[in-house]
Amino acid sequence: MNTDELVQMLARGLEPTPPGVAQRRWTLALAASVPVAACQMLTTLGLQPDLLQVATLPMFWLKLALPLALCAGALRVAARLARPGATLGASAVWLVIPVAVIWSVAAFALLGAAPATRPALLFGETWRVCPLYIGSLSVPMLLATLWALRGLAPTRLRLAGAAAGLLSGAAAAGVYALHCPELAAPFIGVWYVLGMLLPAVVGALVGPRVLRW
Repeated sequence: MNTDELVQMLARGLEPTPPGVAQRRWTLALAASVPVAACQMLTTLGLQPDLLQVATLPMFWLKLALPLALCAGALRVAARLARPGATLGASAVWLVIPVAVIWSVAAFALLGAAPATRPALLFGETWRVCPLYIGSLSVPMLLATLWALRGLAPTRLRLAGAAAGLLSGAAAAGVYALHCPELAAPFIGVWYVLGMLLPAVVGALVGPRVLRW
């Protein structure tokens, strides 16, 4: 048997992948896991008691905009890496911009504050638990996004796992923001970002194992 005959034999009976398979997997993964994380937050932490009043403040929406923007950017990156041989290209810019914005706002807030008040802006009252809560809320999304990737065709497994983890962490941070009482930009720029990076690191570590073809 020559090479051409072998290729023809392996390709016999193969059919093209139906259109929209990747989009359906991502939609199903997020639609199934985000409500689980929301229920977990509601039952273990609860909504911020004065959420309706806080929702009138611009910083609340900036706090919510950071994880939502990173969620959209990470989804774009993960979807790109789900294709064989794909590179990040310009997709990484969508991850850099939201972080650059919050860090710029944080720097402006710190520079404009009195030195004695800067530690409170940076650490708030919940810095010890904020990243851990975000990391724990990300677990359902991480399992679901890894499932979505496993059914596609990533070849850069560590990077794809990290993208799935960042997507999970960003979605979890958006859920956690409805409980978190902190509104200072320096706090959000440090501890929210750290919380979102935790599942990204986990995804990078487990990606080569769970995403292997």
